[in-house]
Amino acid sequence: MDVLDLARWQFAITTVYHFFFVPVTIGLSAIVAWYHSRWIRTRDEGHLRMAKFLGKLFTINFALGLVTGIVQEFQFGMNWSTYSRFVGDVFGAPLALEALLAFFLESTFLGLWIFGWGRIPERLHAATMWIVHIGTVLSAYFILAANSFMQHPVGYEINEATGRAEMTDFVAVLTNPVQLVAFPHVITACYLVGGALVMAVGLHKLRRGKAKGGPDADRRMYRHATRLGAVVVLVAGLGVAISGDLQGKVMTDVQPMKMAAAEALYDTPPEGQCAPFSVLTVAGLGGEDPTHVIEVPCLLSFLGTGTWDGEVRGISDIEQEYQSTYADGELTAADTYVPPIAMTYWNFRLMMATGFIAMAVGAWALWATRRDHVPMQRWVQPIIVLTPIATVLGHSFGWIFTEIGRQPWVVFGEMATHTAVSPSVGAADVWTSMTVFTVLYAGLAVVEVKLLLEYIRRGAEPFEPPRRVEDDQPLQFTY
Repeated sequence: MDVLDLARWQFAITTVYHFFFVPVTIGLSAIVAWYHSRWIRTRDEGHLRMAKFLGKLFTINFALGLVTGIVQEFQFGMNWSTYSRFVGDVFGAPLALEALLAFFLESTFLGLWIFGWGRIPERLHAATMWIVHIGTVLSAYFILAANSFMQHPVGYEINEATGRAEMTDFVAVLTNPVQLVAFPHVITACYLVGGALVMAVGLHKLRRGKAKGGPDADRRMYRHATRLGAVVVLVAGLGVAISGDLQGKVMTDVQPMKMAAAEALYDTPPEGQCAPFSVLTVAGLGGEDPTHVIEVPCLLSFLGTGTWDGEVRGISDIEQEYQSTYADGELTAADTYVPPIAMTYWNFRLMMATGFIAMAVGAWALWATRRDHVPMQRWVQPIIVLTPIATVLGHSFGWIFTEIGRQPWVVFGEMATHTAVSPSVGAADVWTSMTVFTVLYAGLAVVEVKLLLEYIRRGAEPFEPPRRVEDDQPLQFTY
């Protein structure tokens, strides 16, 4: 593989790995904050126990996400310095806000939450976790604003003297049409992940308590967590579907090639005919006659335009247009403007499938735990393990679709990916850093999984009423 392929693989590995932790952090922080607030309002012991229990899982995940996120940004200077020089004047503002405002908001108030038990007023203490959650959401917003610029550049101009993109309208960057639909889609998907994790952990502990004859208070607490997680999954799943529909319409408008690639639609339907949506295709992704197993007439037209007879352009027509528009530019010329069709097609469907499966499991969990019933069948355990994993993978499928479907662009219409790599970095350099990152991340994965499994095994600690901590007592990470 050449330097370009290696740099893309390294960025893909580190990005996807880092994003394993992001949705858990965002989704779980909201649920921890909710439990803490409910304890203050109801004085239900189970709510306080769950807030502390889930808070430990959140803190473990936050720490791993922090480490991998810092490494992630190094690559802009390591492997993609040409890209960084071109887009740095635009990217600098949202990334600076993410680091200086959102990240410090998260980390500072998480510290107050961890060490504030018995030291600050309880309502203020509960508010610190809500602020942590707000920080995670703001962090996502600024990162997505930067990514949305890559999908649909706005609020900038090209300085002909320097050959750089320079920001002219920061508000336009933050209110990019792609951003306004991508942000709710990602955030609701994060809530889906958080709900799935709480549902799975609650159901697992509920089953173990039933099998071992645990205390009634524990069974009530874990049943509540199971049902709360299931409700969050269903509500968030509905939000994901609605925001995804809106995102598809914006994508058809500003990135028609990505929409066509998502369906492997090579030829624009004749005038007056609608575009069908293939739920499943087993052959034909390379441009030959497709073999559709399941196809819904006119659905693609509706997903792309909002009308059942709207026009969705095909890959061949768009490719011809892009060749005539961009082929002469130094930064925009490419051999082809068609993204990898198979990866785009299948990641789009896997993304949707994981969401619908999680919603189905959430509905089943609500039904299975009705009237204090506990599902004890052996086939339930694999569902418990796989559901939160599937939701996290669904995020990865979505990001892969978003980035692969944009190719060959690193900044759509302005800079092709092959022109963005660092000119002085060789294949050996990328191999070395990629090997180091892979080994490091593998070790971190072992740490993450072992810690999560250990704290899940321990479960929620017995209830201890909060007590005032004297000022001269040392701070301890034991809440």
